Amino acid sequence: MPRLETPRLVLRPPEYSDAPAFARHLCDYEVAKNLASVPHPYGLADAQDFVSRVSAGRARGESFAFTILFKEDGAVLGCCGLDLRKGIFDLGYWIGRPYWGMGIATEAARRLISFAFNGLKADRLSAGWFTDNPVSGRVLSKLGFAPAGVMPYSCRARGAEVACNRMALSRAGFGRKQAA
Repeated sequence: MPRLETPRLVLRPPEYSDAPAFARHLCDYEVAKNLASVPHPYGLADAQDFVSRVSAGRARGESFAFTILFKEDGAVLGCCGLDLRKGIFDLGYWIGRPYWGMGIATEAARRLISFAFNGLKADRLSAGWFTDNPVSGRVLSKLGFAPAGVMPYSCRARGAEVACNRMALSRAGFGRKQAA
């Protein structure tokens, strides 16, 4: 599996050694509440299970998760990935709260989208953001995603359905955004 890089970041497949950092970041409810499938509280066993599941998904060609690290010091900042759902890759990401506001989500997701279109030969991507998390919506808009509707979406950490803005990005739309 490829290792992806940006000027500041390394994206590589999750390893069991990442589990303590995942658990530390995702036990923060402010992070967990913005993700569909993350439980709260989130512990080390949850993180280890995640690494096992995404490794199996990668082997099947259905899931491509990447740990996001700073090149400079190797700190685990978060995770991003693509999950195949009904023939379309769905983009997801999270960043640990100490690293919010640094442009990491945008930088990592841009590199991951390039991998999806160029490496996986995807024609279209989907993504979503809960309506009470507009920062994530701004990240997706910067990357060229366009609104595709609002729908209820289950959020495990909240134990409830939450309004989710669904978005879509075509290969051509991403290319236009990168050329601008």
